[in-house]
Amino acid sequence: MNNRINILKIHPKDNVIVALSDIKKNTSVNYNNKEYLLQDDIPAKHKFTTENLVEGDAVYMYGVLVGRAIKPISKGGLISTTNLVHDTEKYSSKNPGNKLIWASPDISKFKEKTFKGYHREDGKVGTENNWLIIPLVFCQNRNVEVLKKALVEKLGFGKKQHLELNVDSLIDEYKNGASVETLLNKDIIKSENQLQRNPLFPNVDGIHFLTHEGGCGGATSDSVALCNLLAGYINNPNVAGATILSLGCQHAQVHILEKALNEMSPIHRKPVFILEQQKTNSEKELLGEAVKKTFIGLIEANKFERKSAPLNKLVMGLECGGSDGFSGISANPTLGYVSDLIVALGGSTVLSEFPELNGVEQELINRCQNSKKANKFSEIMSSYNAKASALGAGFSANPSPGNIKDGLITDAMKSAGAAKKGGTSSVVDVLDYTEQVILPGLNLLCTPGNDVESTTALAGSGCNIILFTTGLGTPTGNPITPVIKVSSNTELFNKMSDIIDFDTGEIIEGKRSIEELGEDLLDFIIEIASGKLTKAKQLGQDDFIPWKRGMSL
Repeated sequence: MNNRINILKIHPKDNVIVALSDIKKNTSVNYNNKEYLLQDDIPAKHKFTTENLVEGDAVYMYGVLVGRAIKPISKGGLISTTNLVHDTEKYSSKNPGNKLIWASPDISKFKEKTFKGYHREDGKVGTENNWLIIPLVFCQNRNVEVLKKALVEKLGFGKKQHLELNVDSLIDEYKNGASVETLLNKDIIKSENQLQRNPLFPNVDGIHFLTHEGGCGGATSDSVALCNLLAGYINNPNVAGATILSLGCQHAQVHILEKALNEMSPIHRKPVFILEQQKTNSEKELLGEAVKKTFIGLIEANKFERKSAPLNKLVMGLECGGSDGFSGISANPTLGYVSDLIVALGGSTVLSEFPELNGVEQELINRCQNSKKANKFSEIMSSYNAKASALGAGFSANPSPGNIKDGLITDAMKSAGAAKKGGTSSVVDVLDYTEQVILPGLNLLCTPGNDVESTTALAGSGCNIILFTTGLGTPTGNPITPVIKVSSNTELFNKMSDIIDFDTGEIIEGKRSIEELGEDLLDFIIEIASGKLTKAKQLGQDDFIPWKRGMSL
Protein backbone atom coordinates (compact mmCIF):
# COMPACT_ATOMS: atom_id res chain seq x y z
CA MET A 1 0.00 0.00 0.00
CA ASN A 2 1.33 3.43 -0.98
CA ASN A 3 0.25 6.11 1.49
CA ARG A 4 2.20 8.82 -0.28
CA ILE A 5 0.02 8.95 -3.40
CA ASN A 6 -1.33 12.47 -3.84
CA ILE A 7 -5.14 12.28 -3.63
CA LEU A 8 -7.87 14.53 -2.27
CA LYS A 9 -11.46 14.15 -1.12
CA ILE A 10 -12.94 17.64 -1.30
CA HIS A 11 -16.13 17.31 0.80
CA PRO A 12 -17.22 14.71 3.38
CA LYS A 13 -20.37 13.98 1.33
CA ASP A 14 -18.38 13.15 -1.82
CA ASN A 15 -18.21 9.60 -3.13
CA VAL A 16 -15.34 10.36 -5.51
CA ILE A 17 -11.70 11.20 -4.81
CA VAL A 18 -9.46 13.37 -7.02
CA ALA A 19 -6.06 12.16 -8.21
CA LEU A 20 -3.53 14.98 -7.88
CA SER A 21 -0.99 12.97 -9.88
CA ASP A 22 -1.17 10.00 -12.27
CA ILE A 23 -1.92 6.71 -10.48
CA LYS A 24 -1.60 3.27 -12.06
CA LYS A 25 -4.24 0.55 -12.07
CA ASN A 26 -4.02 -1.95 -9.16
CA THR A 27 -2.35 0.65 -6.94
CA SER A 28 -3.65 0.59 -3.38
CA VAL A 29 -4.15 4.07 -1.90
CA ASN A 30 -5.24 5.18 1.54
CA TYR A 31 -7.26 8.22 2.47
CA ASN A 32 -8.35 8.93 6.05
CA ASN A 33 -7.56 5.32 7.00
CA LYS A 34 -9.72 3.92 4.21
CA GLU A 35 -8.06 1.79 1.57
CA TYR A 36 -8.93 1.87 -2.16
CA LEU A 37 -7.63 -0.57 -4.78
CA LEU A 38 -7.74 1.26 -8.10
CA GLN A 39 -9.54 -0.62 -10.87
CA ASP A 40 -8.24 1.63 -13.66
CA ASP A 41 -5.40 4.01 -14.44
CA ILE A 42 -6.43 7.33 -12.87
CA PRO A 43 -4.87 10.31 -14.69
CA ALA A 44 -4.10 13.43 -12.67
CA LYS A 45 -7.18 15.67 -12.28
CA HIS A 46 -9.57 12.72 -12.74
CA LYS A 47 -11.62 10.93 -10.09
CA PHE A 48 -12.26 7.42 -8.80
CA THR A 49 -15.24 6.17 -6.79
CA THR A 50 -15.14 5.44 -3.07
CA GLU A 51 -17.86 2.78 -3.29
CA ASN A 52 -19.49 0.38 -5.71
CA LEU A 53 -22.10 2.16 -7.85
CA VAL A 54 -24.94 0.70 -9.89
CA GLU A 55 -26.84 2.28 -12.74
CA GLY A 56 -28.78 5.31 -11.49
CA ASP A 57 -26.66 5.93 -8.39
CA ALA A 58 -25.82 9.55 -7.61
CA VAL A 59 -22.26 10.87 -7.76
CA TYR A 60 -21.34 13.73 -5.43
CA MET A 61 -18.40 16.13 -5.59
CA TYR A 62 -17.89 19.42 -3.71
CA GLY A 63 -20.81 18.14 -1.63
CA VAL A 64 -23.34 18.46 -4.48
CA LEU A 65 -24.87 16.11 -7.05
CA VAL A 66 -22.74 16.20 -10.23
CA GLY A 67 -24.06 13.19 -12.13
CA ARG A 68 -25.52 9.67 -12.14
CA ALA A 69 -23.97 6.38 -13.09
CA ILE A 70 -25.24 4.95 -16.39
CA LYS A 71 -23.56 1.59 -15.78
CA PRO A 72 -21.99 -0.15 -12.78
CA ILE A 73 -18.75 1.40 -11.50
CA SER A 74 -16.59 -0.62 -9.12
CA LYS A 75 -15.10 0.94 -6.01
CA GLY A 76 -11.81 2.50 -7.11
CA GLY A 77 -13.01 2.79 -10.70
CA LEU A 78 -12.41 5.79 -12.96
CA ILE A 79 -15.45 7.96 -13.69
CA SER A 80 -15.73 9.10 -17.29
CA THR A 81 -18.21 10.07 -19.98
CA THR A 82 -18.74 6.34 -20.63
CA ASN A 83 -20.18 5.64 -17.18
CA LEU A 84 -21.46 9.00 -15.88
CA VAL A 85 -24.11 11.42 -17.12
CA HIS A 86 -24.87 14.97 -15.99
CA ASP A 87 -27.51 15.43 -13.29
CA THR A 88 -28.29 18.12 -10.72
CA GLU A 89 -30.53 18.66 -7.71
CA LYS A 90 -33.82 20.50 -8.10
CA TYR A 91 -33.80 23.99 -6.66
CA SER A 92 -36.33 26.42 -5.20
CA SER A 93 -36.18 30.15 -4.52
CA LYS A 94 -38.84 30.07 -1.79
CA ASN A 95 -36.46 30.23 1.14
CA PRO A 96 -33.39 32.38 0.43
CA GLY A 97 -30.78 32.70 3.14
CA ASN A 98 -31.70 36.19 4.28
CA LYS A 99 -30.51 35.26 7.77
CA LEU A 100 -27.16 34.01 6.52
CA ILE A 101 -24.36 34.71 8.96
CA TRP A 102 -21.11 35.23 7.09
CA ALA A 103 -17.72 34.80 8.71
CA SER A 104 -15.65 37.39 6.86
CA PRO A 105 -11.88 36.89 6.52
CA ASP A 106 -9.26 38.89 8.40
CA ILE A 107 -8.69 42.12 6.45
CA SER A 108 -6.32 43.84 8.87
CA LYS A 109 -3.42 43.52 6.42
CA PHE A 110 -5.34 45.40 3.72
CA LYS A 111 -7.49 47.97 5.57
CA GLU A 112 -5.05 50.82 5.03
CA LYS A 113 -3.84 49.80 1.58
CA THR A 114 -4.74 51.80 -1.52
CA PHE A 115 -4.28 51.68 -5.27
CA LYS A 116 -3.54 54.54 -7.64
CA GLY A 117 -6.43 55.05 -10.02
CA TYR A 118 -8.31 57.62 -12.08
CA HIS A 119 -11.04 59.35 -10.05
CA ARG A 120 -14.24 60.11 -12.02
CA GLU A 121 -16.85 62.75 -11.23
CA ASP A 122 -19.44 60.12 -10.27
CA GLY A 123 -17.21 58.82 -7.47
CA LYS A 124 -15.99 55.72 -9.31
CA VAL A 125 -12.29 55.05 -9.80
CA GLY A 126 -10.72 53.58 -12.92
CA THR A 127 -7.72 51.30 -13.03
CA GLU A 128 -7.05 52.55 -16.57
CA ASN A 129 -7.77 55.74 -18.54
CA ASN A 130 -8.91 54.82 -22.05
CA TRP A 131 -10.59 56.46 -25.03
CA LEU A 132 -13.04 54.43 -27.13
CA ILE A 133 -13.94 54.58 -30.80
CA ILE A 134 -17.12 52.57 -31.36
CA PRO A 135 -19.30 51.79 -34.40
CA LEU A 136 -23.02 51.51 -33.67
CA VAL A 137 -23.37 49.13 -36.61
CA PHE A 138 -21.06 46.80 -38.52
CA CYS A 139 -21.37 49.06 -41.61
CA GLN A 140 -18.98 51.45 -39.81
CA ASN A 141 -16.28 48.87 -39.06
CA ARG A 142 -14.25 49.85 -42.12
CA ASN A 143 -14.33 53.53 -41.14
CA VAL A 144 -13.24 52.57 -37.63
CA GLU A 145 -10.31 50.64 -39.10
CA VAL A 146 -9.32 53.74 -41.13
CA LEU A 147 -9.34 55.78 -37.90
CA LYS A 148 -7.33 53.09 -36.16
CA LYS A 149 -4.58 53.19 -38.79
CA ALA A 150 -4.45 56.98 -38.66
CA LEU A 151 -4.59 57.56 -34.92
CA VAL A 152 -2.65 54.60 -33.56
CA GLU A 153 0.40 55.18 -35.73
CA LYS A 154 0.56 58.95 -35.41
CA LEU A 155 -0.20 59.13 -31.69
CA GLY A 156 2.05 56.24 -30.71
CA PHE A 157 -0.57 54.01 -29.08
CA GLY A 158 0.17 51.09 -31.37
CA LYS A 159 3.43 49.84 -29.96
CA LYS A 160 1.88 46.73 -28.48
CA GLN A 161 3.79 44.28 -30.64
CA HIS A 162 5.01 41.66 -28.18
CA LEU A 163 7.41 40.15 -30.66
CA GLU A 164 8.51 40.61 -34.25
CA LEU A 165 8.47 37.60 -36.56
CA ASN A 166 11.23 37.80 -39.14
CA VAL A 167 9.42 36.48 -42.23
CA ASP A 168 12.05 38.07 -44.49
CA SER A 169 14.61 35.53 -43.28
CA LEU A 170 12.34 32.68 -44.40
CA ILE A 171 11.91 34.31 -47.81
CA ASP A 172 15.68 34.67 -48.22
CA GLU A 173 16.31 31.06 -47.18
CA TYR A 174 13.64 29.81 -49.61
CA LYS A 175 15.10 31.83 -52.49
CA ASN A 176 18.49 30.31 -51.72
CA GLY A 177 17.08 26.80 -52.01
CA ALA A 178 16.77 25.88 -48.34
CA SER A 179 15.14 22.57 -47.45
CA VAL A 180 11.88 22.25 -45.53
CA GLU A 181 13.85 21.01 -42.53
CA THR A 182 16.06 24.12 -42.63
CA LEU A 183 13.02 26.38 -42.81
CA LEU A 184 11.37 24.63 -39.85
CA ASN A 185 14.53 24.96 -37.75
CA LYS A 186 15.02 28.64 -38.60
CA ASP A 187 14.74 31.05 -35.63
CA ILE A 188 12.44 33.84 -36.84
CA ILE A 189 11.79 35.59 -33.52
CA LYS A 190 13.64 38.79 -34.26
CA SER A 191 12.92 40.89 -31.19
CA GLU A 192 10.45 41.60 -28.44
CA ASN A 193 9.25 45.19 -28.31
CA GLN A 194 8.52 46.99 -25.07
CA LEU A 195 5.29 48.88 -24.57
CA GLN A 196 5.85 52.61 -24.60
CA ARG A 197 3.81 55.38 -23.01
CA ASN A 198 2.40 57.92 -25.40
CA PRO A 199 4.63 61.03 -25.13
CA LEU A 200 1.87 63.46 -26.16
CA PHE A 201 -0.83 62.06 -23.84
CA PRO A 202 1.09 60.20 -21.09
CA ASN A 203 -1.98 59.84 -18.85
CA VAL A 204 -4.01 58.02 -21.52
CA ASP A 205 -3.54 54.26 -21.38
CA GLY A 206 -4.92 53.58 -24.83
CA ILE A 207 -7.34 54.19 -27.69
CA HIS A 208 -9.50 51.13 -28.28
CA PHE A 209 -11.65 50.29 -31.29
CA LEU A 210 -14.65 48.09 -30.47
CA THR A 211 -15.62 46.68 -33.86
CA HIS A 212 -18.41 44.09 -33.92
CA GLU A 213 -20.88 42.38 -36.27
CA GLY A 214 -24.12 43.74 -34.80
CA GLY A 215 -26.37 46.77 -34.85
CA CYS A 216 -28.69 45.80 -37.70
CA GLY A 217 -30.12 42.87 -39.62
CA GLY A 218 -30.90 40.74 -36.58
CA ALA A 219 -33.45 40.89 -33.80
CA THR A 220 -34.19 44.40 -32.53
CA SER A 221 -33.61 43.07 -29.01
CA ASP A 222 -30.02 42.27 -29.97
CA SER A 223 -29.48 45.85 -31.15
CA VAL A 224 -30.93 47.21 -27.90
CA ALA A 225 -28.67 44.88 -25.89
CA LEU A 226 -25.71 46.06 -27.99
CA CYS A 227 -26.51 49.71 -27.23
CA ASN A 228 -26.80 48.88 -23.53
CA LEU A 229 -23.45 47.10 -23.63
CA LEU A 230 -21.72 49.97 -25.42
CA ALA A 231 -23.24 52.44 -22.94
CA GLY A 232 -21.83 50.27 -20.17
CA TYR A 233 -18.37 50.50 -21.72
CA ILE A 234 -18.59 54.28 -21.88
CA ASN A 235 -19.87 54.34 -18.29
CA ASN A 236 -17.03 52.11 -17.06
CA PRO A 237 -14.63 54.09 -14.83
CA ASN A 238 -11.71 52.85 -16.95
CA VAL A 239 -13.02 55.00 -19.84
CA ALA A 240 -12.57 58.77 -20.17
CA GLY A 241 -14.78 59.27 -23.22
CA ALA A 242 -15.75 57.96 -26.64
CA THR A 243 -16.19 58.70 -30.34
CA ILE A 244 -19.25 56.99 -31.82
CA LEU A 245 -19.74 56.32 -35.53
CA SER A 246 -23.31 55.75 -36.74
CA LEU A 247 -24.62 55.12 -40.23
CA GLY A 248 -28.10 56.44 -39.44
CA CYS A 249 -30.65 53.89 -40.60
CA GLN A 250 -29.62 50.90 -38.46
CA HIS A 251 -31.61 49.26 -35.66
CA ALA A 252 -29.04 50.34 -33.05
CA GLN A 253 -30.13 53.96 -33.07
CA VAL A 254 -28.25 56.78 -31.38
CA HIS A 255 -31.19 57.61 -29.11
CA ILE A 256 -31.15 54.03 -27.70
CA LEU A 257 -27.48 54.43 -26.76
CA GLU A 258 -28.08 57.88 -25.26
CA LYS A 259 -31.07 56.62 -23.26
CA ALA A 260 -29.07 53.72 -21.87
CA LEU A 261 -26.14 55.95 -20.94
CA ASN A 262 -28.39 58.50 -19.22
CA GLU A 263 -30.10 55.77 -17.21
CA MET A 264 -26.76 54.34 -16.13
CA SER A 265 -25.29 57.69 -15.20
CA PRO A 266 -27.73 60.63 -15.24
CA ILE A 267 -24.98 63.10 -14.27
CA HIS A 268 -22.22 61.73 -16.50
CA ARG A 269 -19.97 64.42 -17.95
CA LYS A 270 -17.68 62.29 -20.04
CA PRO A 271 -17.16 63.66 -23.55
CA VAL A 272 -19.05 61.49 -26.05
CA PHE A 273 -18.87 62.56 -29.70
CA ILE A 274 -21.49 61.03 -32.01
CA LEU A 275 -21.09 61.29 -35.80
CA GLU A 276 -23.70 60.01 -38.27
CA GLN A 277 -22.51 59.29 -41.79
CA GLN A 278 -25.88 59.84 -43.50
CA LYS A 279 -25.90 63.41 -42.16
CA THR A 280 -22.47 64.28 -43.59
CA ASN A 281 -21.51 65.34 -47.09
CA SER A 282 -18.84 62.69 -47.57
CA GLU A 283 -16.99 59.87 -45.88
CA LYS A 284 -13.87 62.03 -45.82
CA GLU A 285 -15.77 64.70 -43.90
CA LEU A 286 -17.00 62.09 -41.40
CA LEU A 287 -13.53 60.71 -40.80
CA GLY A 288 -11.90 64.12 -40.58
CA GLU A 289 -14.43 65.25 -37.98
CA ALA A 290 -13.95 62.02 -36.04
CA VAL A 291 -10.18 62.50 -35.90
CA LYS A 292 -10.45 66.11 -34.73
CA LYS A 293 -13.02 65.39 -32.03
CA THR A 294 -11.09 62.36 -30.81
CA PHE A 295 -7.96 64.48 -30.56
CA ILE A 296 -9.85 67.06 -28.47
CA GLY A 297 -11.19 64.24 -26.32
CA LEU A 298 -7.69 62.91 -25.70
CA ILE A 299 -6.62 66.34 -24.51
CA GLU A 300 -9.38 66.19 -21.88
CA ALA A 301 -8.62 62.57 -20.97
CA ASN A 302 -4.97 63.43 -20.43
CA LYS A 303 -5.94 65.82 -17.61
CA PHE A 304 -6.69 62.84 -15.35
CA GLU A 305 -3.82 61.55 -13.22
CA ARG A 306 -3.52 58.51 -11.00
CA LYS A 307 -4.28 59.24 -7.35
CA SER A 308 -4.67 57.07 -4.27
CA ALA A 309 -8.00 55.29 -3.82
CA PRO A 310 -9.28 52.86 -1.17
CA LEU A 311 -9.72 49.20 -2.10
CA ASN A 312 -13.51 49.51 -1.80
CA LYS A 313 -13.40 51.23 -5.20
CA LEU A 314 -12.45 47.95 -6.85
CA VAL A 315 -15.18 46.23 -8.88
CA MET A 316 -13.72 42.81 -9.60
CA GLY A 317 -15.00 40.39 -12.23
CA LEU A 318 -14.59 36.64 -11.56
CA GLU A 319 -14.09 34.54 -14.68
CA CYS A 320 -12.68 31.18 -15.77
CA GLY A 321 -11.80 29.61 -19.10
CA GLY A 322 -9.94 26.54 -20.28
CA SER A 323 -10.70 24.97 -16.90
CA ASP A 324 -9.23 21.67 -15.74
CA GLY A 325 -9.74 19.21 -12.90
CA PHE A 326 -7.57 21.35 -10.61
CA SER A 327 -9.37 24.66 -11.24
CA GLY A 328 -11.99 24.04 -8.55
CA ILE A 329 -9.34 22.99 -6.04
CA SER A 330 -6.69 25.71 -6.41
CA ALA A 331 -7.31 28.71 -8.68
CA ASN A 332 -11.07 29.14 -8.22
CA PRO A 333 -11.05 28.89 -4.39
CA THR A 334 -8.17 31.39 -4.36
CA LEU A 335 -10.35 33.83 -6.31
CA GLY A 336 -13.15 33.05 -3.87
CA TYR A 337 -10.94 34.06 -0.96
CA VAL A 338 -9.93 37.26 -2.75
CA SER A 339 -13.63 37.94 -3.44
CA ASP A 340 -14.36 37.58 0.28
CA LEU A 341 -11.48 39.97 1.10
CA ILE A 342 -12.76 42.59 -1.36
CA VAL A 343 -16.33 42.25 -0.06
CA ALA A 344 -15.14 42.58 3.54
CA LEU A 345 -13.25 45.74 2.52
CA GLY A 346 -16.43 47.25 1.06
CA GLY A 347 -15.75 46.60 -2.62
CA SER A 348 -17.77 44.73 -5.25
CA THR A 349 -17.18 41.37 -6.93
CA VAL A 350 -19.08 39.85 -9.85
CA LEU A 351 -19.54 36.12 -10.52
CA SER A 352 -20.55 35.49 -14.14
CA GLU A 353 -21.10 32.51 -16.52
CA PHE A 354 -24.57 31.27 -15.55
CA PRO A 355 -24.29 27.96 -17.49
CA GLU A 356 -21.40 27.18 -15.15
CA LEU A 357 -23.55 27.65 -12.05
CA ASN A 358 -25.78 24.76 -13.08
CA GLY A 359 -26.09 22.40 -10.13
CA VAL A 360 -25.18 24.93 -7.43
CA GLU A 361 -28.30 27.07 -7.85
CA GLN A 362 -29.65 26.17 -4.42
CA GLU A 363 -26.40 27.09 -2.70
CA LEU A 364 -26.45 30.53 -4.35
CA ILE A 365 -30.17 30.99 -3.71
CA ASN A 366 -29.52 30.26 -0.04
CA ARG A 367 -26.91 33.02 -0.08
CA CYS A 368 -29.21 35.65 -1.64
CA GLN A 369 -30.08 38.44 0.78
CA ASN A 370 -33.79 38.49 -0.09
CA SER A 371 -36.53 36.68 -2.01
CA LYS A 372 -36.55 39.20 -4.84
CA LYS A 373 -32.92 38.46 -5.71
CA ALA A 374 -33.41 34.72 -5.27
CA ASN A 375 -36.44 34.70 -7.56
CA LYS A 376 -34.63 36.72 -10.21
CA PHE A 377 -31.68 34.33 -10.20
CA SER A 378 -33.95 31.29 -10.39
CA GLU A 379 -36.00 32.76 -13.25
CA ILE A 380 -32.95 33.75 -15.31
CA MET A 381 -31.34 30.34 -14.85
CA SER A 382 -34.45 28.37 -15.78
CA SER A 383 -35.37 30.52 -18.79
CA TYR A 384 -31.76 30.50 -20.09
CA ASN A 385 -31.53 26.72 -19.82
CA ALA A 386 -34.97 26.24 -21.41
CA LYS A 387 -34.06 28.48 -24.36
CA ALA A 388 -30.74 26.74 -24.88
CA SER A 389 -32.42 23.31 -24.63
CA ALA A 390 -35.04 24.33 -27.19
CA LEU A 391 -32.21 25.19 -29.58
CA GLY A 392 -30.55 21.83 -29.06
CA ALA A 393 -27.99 22.41 -26.30
CA GLY A 394 -28.94 22.84 -22.66
CA PHE A 395 -26.50 23.56 -19.85
CA SER A 396 -25.45 19.90 -19.79
CA ALA A 397 -23.67 20.46 -23.14
CA ASN A 398 -21.37 23.10 -21.66
CA PRO A 399 -18.13 21.19 -20.94
CA SER A 400 -15.63 21.45 -23.82
CA PRO A 401 -13.51 18.55 -25.07
CA GLY A 402 -10.57 20.10 -23.21
CA ASN A 403 -12.58 20.27 -19.96
CA ILE A 404 -13.57 16.61 -20.27
CA LYS A 405 -10.04 15.45 -21.17
CA ASP A 406 -8.74 17.13 -18.02
CA GLY A 407 -11.29 15.69 -15.63
CA LEU A 408 -14.45 17.83 -15.81
CA ILE A 409 -16.82 15.08 -16.90
CA THR A 410 -20.20 16.84 -16.46
CA ASP A 411 -21.42 20.43 -16.44
CA ALA A 412 -22.47 20.05 -12.81
CA MET A 413 -18.94 18.99 -11.87
CA LYS A 414 -17.51 21.93 -13.81
CA SER A 415 -20.06 24.28 -12.23
CA ALA A 416 -19.43 23.14 -8.66
CA GLY A 417 -15.77 24.04 -9.09
CA ALA A 418 -16.45 27.25 -11.03
CA ALA A 419 -18.77 28.56 -8.30
CA LYS A 420 -15.84 28.54 -5.86
CA LYS A 421 -14.75 31.82 -7.48
CA GLY A 422 -17.65 33.48 -5.62
CA GLY A 423 -16.28 32.76 -2.17
CA THR A 424 -18.67 32.46 0.76
CA SER A 425 -20.24 35.91 1.21
CA SER A 426 -23.93 36.61 0.70
CA VAL A 427 -25.29 37.58 -2.72
CA VAL A 428 -26.30 41.25 -2.68
CA ASP A 429 -27.57 41.55 -6.25
CA VAL A 430 -28.51 39.53 -9.33
CA LEU A 431 -27.88 41.28 -12.64
CA ASP A 432 -29.15 40.40 -16.08
CA TYR A 433 -26.86 40.96 -19.08
CA THR A 434 -25.68 44.63 -19.35
CA GLU A 435 -27.18 45.65 -15.98
CA GLN A 436 -24.75 47.73 -13.93
CA VAL A 437 -23.03 46.90 -10.66
CA ILE A 438 -24.35 49.39 -8.10
CA LEU A 439 -24.03 47.57 -4.77
CA PRO A 440 -20.95 46.62 -2.76
CA GLY A 441 -20.70 42.90 -2.16
CA LEU A 442 -20.99 39.77 -4.30
CA ASN A 443 -23.08 40.20 -7.46
CA LEU A 444 -24.24 37.51 -9.90
CA LEU A 445 -24.20 38.56 -13.58
CA CYS A 446 -25.92 36.58 -16.34
CA THR A 447 -23.42 35.87 -19.10
CA PRO A 448 -22.69 32.80 -21.22
CA GLY A 449 -19.72 30.60 -20.39
CA ASN A 450 -18.00 31.70 -23.62
CA ASP A 451 -14.80 33.34 -22.34
CA VAL A 452 -14.78 36.48 -24.47
CA GLU A 453 -18.54 37.07 -24.39
CA SER A 454 -18.38 36.82 -20.60
CA THR A 455 -15.34 39.08 -20.06
CA THR A 456 -16.90 41.53 -22.51
CA ALA A 457 -20.04 41.55 -20.36
CA LEU A 458 -18.12 41.96 -17.08
CA ALA A 459 -16.43 45.11 -18.36
CA GLY A 460 -19.77 46.33 -19.74
CA SER A 461 -21.36 46.02 -16.29
CA GLY A 462 -18.67 48.14 -14.66
CA CYS A 463 -15.79 45.86 -13.61
CA ASN A 464 -12.53 47.80 -13.41
CA ILE A 465 -10.46 44.64 -12.97
CA ILE A 466 -11.07 41.00 -13.99
CA LEU A 467 -9.54 37.83 -12.51
CA PHE A 468 -9.49 34.92 -14.94
CA THR A 469 -8.56 31.38 -13.90
CA THR A 470 -7.40 28.72 -16.33
CA GLY A 471 -6.10 25.18 -16.11
CA LEU A 472 -5.36 24.66 -19.80
CA GLY A 473 -4.30 28.17 -20.86
CA THR A 474 -6.10 30.88 -22.82
CA PRO A 475 -4.96 34.19 -24.37
CA THR A 476 -8.15 36.15 -23.62
CA GLY A 477 -7.95 39.86 -22.69
CA ASN A 478 -10.21 42.92 -22.73
CA PRO A 479 -9.81 46.37 -24.33
CA ILE A 480 -10.60 48.50 -21.28
CA THR A 481 -10.26 46.31 -18.19
CA PRO A 482 -7.07 44.56 -17.05
CA VAL A 483 -7.50 40.76 -17.13
CA ILE A 484 -5.27 38.92 -14.65
CA LYS A 485 -4.69 35.29 -15.66
CA VAL A 486 -4.41 32.81 -12.80
CA SER A 487 -3.23 29.24 -13.45
CA SER A 488 -4.53 26.23 -11.52
CA ASN A 489 -1.26 24.32 -11.81
CA THR A 490 2.42 25.16 -11.94
CA GLU A 491 3.11 23.04 -15.02
CA LEU A 492 0.80 25.31 -17.04
CA PHE A 493 2.30 28.47 -15.52
CA ASN A 494 5.80 27.41 -16.49
CA LYS A 495 4.74 26.38 -19.99
CA MET A 496 2.66 29.50 -20.76
CA SER A 497 4.23 32.15 -18.53
CA ASP A 498 4.07 34.61 -21.42
CA ILE A 499 0.26 34.82 -21.06
CA ILE A 500 -0.33 33.92 -17.39
CA ASP A 501 0.26 36.34 -14.51
CA PHE A 502 -0.16 34.34 -11.30
CA ASP A 503 0.17 30.69 -10.27
CA THR A 504 -1.81 28.78 -7.62
CA GLY A 505 -0.20 25.41 -8.30
CA GLU A 506 1.50 25.39 -4.88
CA ILE A 507 -1.92 24.57 -3.42
CA ILE A 508 -2.03 21.32 -5.41
CA GLU A 509 1.54 20.57 -4.33
CA GLY A 510 0.63 21.16 -0.67
CA LYS A 511 3.22 23.91 -0.28
CA ARG A 512 0.91 26.85 0.45
CA SER A 513 -2.67 27.52 1.51
CA ILE A 514 -5.54 29.14 -0.36
CA GLU A 515 -5.50 31.99 2.16
CA GLU A 516 -1.78 32.67 1.70
CA LEU A 517 -1.99 32.76 -2.08
CA GLY A 518 -5.21 34.78 -1.90
CA GLU A 519 -3.41 37.51 0.02
CA ASP A 520 -0.51 37.42 -2.44
CA LEU A 521 -2.97 37.71 -5.32
CA LEU A 522 -4.69 40.73 -3.78
CA ASP A 523 -1.30 42.45 -3.42
CA PHE A 524 -0.71 41.71 -7.12
CA ILE A 525 -4.17 43.09 -8.00
CA ILE A 526 -3.24 46.35 -6.26
CA GLU A 527 -0.14 46.61 -8.46
CA ILE A 528 -2.19 46.02 -11.62
CA ALA A 529 -4.88 48.47 -10.52
CA SER A 530 -2.12 51.05 -10.03
CA GLY A 531 -0.81 50.74 -13.59
CA LYS A 532 1.34 47.61 -13.83
CA LEU A 533 0.55 45.82 -17.10
CA THR A 534 -0.97 42.35 -17.21
CA LYS A 535 0.39 39.82 -19.67
CA ALA A 536 -2.79 40.27 -21.74
CA LYS A 537 -2.14 44.02 -21.98
CA GLN A 538 1.49 43.47 -22.90
CA LEU A 539 0.36 41.17 -25.71
CA GLY A 540 -2.36 43.56 -26.91
CA GLN A 541 -5.12 41.00 -26.31
CA ASP A 542 -8.17 43.25 -26.72
CA ASP A 543 -11.03 40.78 -27.19
CA PHE A 544 -14.57 42.15 -27.55
CA ILE A 545 -17.60 40.02 -28.51
CA PRO A 546 -21.14 41.15 -27.67
CA TRP A 547 -23.53 38.35 -26.72
CA LYS A 548 -26.50 37.70 -28.97
CA ARG A 549 -28.90 36.13 -26.55
CA GLY A 550 -29.60 33.02 -28.53
CA MET A 551 -27.83 29.75 -27.97
CA SER A 552 -24.45 30.51 -26.48
CA LEU A 553 -23.16 28.61 -23.49
